[in-house]
Amino acid sequence: MRQRYSFHVDRAGHSVTVNVRSGWITETELLVDGRECAFHRVHGHGSYPLTLSGQLPEEPPQPLAVTLDRTGRAEHPLACVLAVAGCEQPMPEHTAR
Repeated sequence: MRQRYSFHVDRAGHSVTVNVRSGWITETELLVDGRECAFHRVHGHGSYPLTLSGQLPEEPPQPLAVTLDRTGRAEHPLACVLAVAGCEQPMPEHTAR
C-alpha cells in the first residue's frame, strides 16, 4: 500500500513543500512556489536521511536544503527540516492530497 506525506512552510514570501509517496517505489519532490526544483526516486521505502537542494527565486537566488529523516514513531514516521541561510526550521506535516 502506498503512503503519502506532505510537509509545507512559508519562508520569506515563498512556499516550500516536500511531498513523499512511498511504497514499492518511493518518490520525493521538493517544490518552491509550486515549481519542482528537486526530485528523488528509489525502489523500496527510501533511504534516510535524505537531503534535497534547491533555491529561493530571489536576486541573487538563495540556496536551501530540506532533510527528511525517520522519527521512529508510527503516527508520524518522517520529519522534515528546512535549512536556509544557516537557519534550520522544522516543516510541519500536512495531509497529502
